[in-house]
Amino acid sequence: MTSGILYLVATPIGNLEDITLRALRVLSEVDFVACEDTRQTRILLQHYNIKAKLLTYYGAREKAKARELMSHLSAHRDIALVSDAGMPGISDPGSIIVREAIREGMKVVAIPGPSAGVVALAASGLPTERFVFEGFLPRKETERKKRLAGLSGERRTIIFYESPKRIKDTLHDMRTVMGERRAAVVRELTKVHEEFVRGTLSHIIGKIGEGGVRGEIVVIVEGSKEEIDWERVDIPAYIGAVQERMGLDRMSALKLVAHLSGLPKSALYKSSLKSKV
Repeated sequence: MTSGILYLVATPIGNLEDITLRALRVLSEVDFVACEDTRQTRILLQHYNIKAKLLTYYGAREKAKARELMSHLSAHRDIALVSDAGMPGISDPGSIIVREAIREGMKVVAIPGPSAGVVALAASGLPTERFVFEGFLPRKETERKKRLAGLSGERRTIIFYESPKRIKDTLHDMRTVMGERRAAVVRELTKVHEEFVRGTLSHIIGKIGEGGVRGEIVVIVEGSKEEIDWERVDIPAYIGAVQERMGLDRMSALKLVAHLSGLPKSALYKSSLKSKV
């Protein structure tokens, strides 16, 4: 017996006109629309005069709600899964439900549409041939810097999402940990107040200034110009530079360099001791 179909429907990231005819048809034909926030989804549905039964699955409720959705699919009911904006499951809830549906052998169909990261990248002016999506960085400064340090040797263009509250701290951390690079900060993508700020990280930090920043933000950062050749690196000097640049104690810097280089901590520790002799 076949089950209902789980449709992953990409919705506009701002401008309500950015939706496909196929997405509108699916939203109007399914038995249920599963969404993060009924208030947000109703704005879209009402705009296109679509009447649908809504189910919520946001945040901590996603795992529990997955069972309810599976029961509907098992009863041959079709469900359209949407997030507040963009493709569900990409830095948004939805991936747990998709995995559960696949595990139970149910049909999953993706309806393509806008994705903020790719749209921002296309208009950033930075290399688009090869890129990597990182999504949101950790909220805590130490964890954020550690993640950025791990990306410092990445050669591909990097896509990040960030909140208005943390954007200034994140940009400063990027410059501190990754060095001066070209970047683009995009806010309110496809909306009335859409804004691109392009240039070096220092230029962008100066442009943003001390004023308040609003709206959803995408940060595009160019990849590293050179891949680190650890066999040619002066390890003790590098550890010292990491300490100074990131404000870490020596042991924390040593652990970070071990993580980045793949070299054993014991070997790095002995090397750092020799440098003091």
